[in-house]
Amino acid sequence: MSEPPDIAPPGWLAAAIQTYLRVYHRHEIQIDAPVPDQPALFVCNHGFGGVIDLNVAAFVAARQAAGVTRPTTAMVHQIAWTLGVGPLVERFGGTPGSREAAGAAFEAGHNVLVFPGGDVDAGKSWRDRNRITFHGSGFARLAKAHRVPIVPVVTAGAGESLVVLSNGQTLARTLQLPKFLRVKALPVTLSVPWGLNVGVVGLAPYLPMPTKLVTAVMPAMLPEADESADDFAHRVHGVMQARLDALTARRTPLLG
Repeated sequence: MSEPPDIAPPGWLAAAIQTYLRVYHRHEIQIDAPVPDQPALFVCNHGFGGVIDLNVAAFVAARQAAGVTRPTTAMVHQIAWTLGVGPLVERFGGTPGSREAAGAAFEAGHNVLVFPGGDVDAGKSWRDRNRITFHGSGFARLAKAHRVPIVPVVTAGAGESLVVLSNGQTLARTLQLPKFLRVKALPVTLSVPWGLNVGVVGLAPYLPMPTKLVTAVMPAMLPEADESADDFAHRVHGVMQARLDALTARRTPLLG
């Protein structure tokens, strides 16, 4: 069996990502607590995106800032392989998301990175840009099954990198995309260079507006005695939303 991929990019690319984030997005990283020196499940919120998401780049920078050297394997939506960019995703540490893939990564001593909101969280409207939407409690069951801590990571600002007029969930259902592509959102957006469009942004690159990004790496969390996976997931979501609320309480769009 091959070694699970690691999200750490080559040194030159990591430096380029950090320079871009620092200069163009004035990226600020807050380390609330050290990351445990053991396999952990990183749970993140989406900003906006699909193939391209600023929150993924922000996580890569925050991971390095937190001094994490353990390999990290990212669970990625199957749509990347449907679109034929799966091999590229794999080169940058991603693998099709599944319980089996996550288990193999933990068994190899890796961390695992998940975005439990999937395309629904990634396609939020401008109005909901500071809300975290998770789909189910599978991530909490995964952490409990492998007895690993959850390390929440939240990033504010990426939802302001373009204007999302609608999440397009009704349109996605009408086109039966959840059935055929496992895609629940088809956002209607305003962006550069695509202008007003339906569903293109997130599958194709766009030029993000220079929104300020702030990422917080939060203290590790473990389930309480007799706490169900649903309750654990709800508690993780609650602390992440509270941290994001604090980061955006006095925020001016784009400026931070």
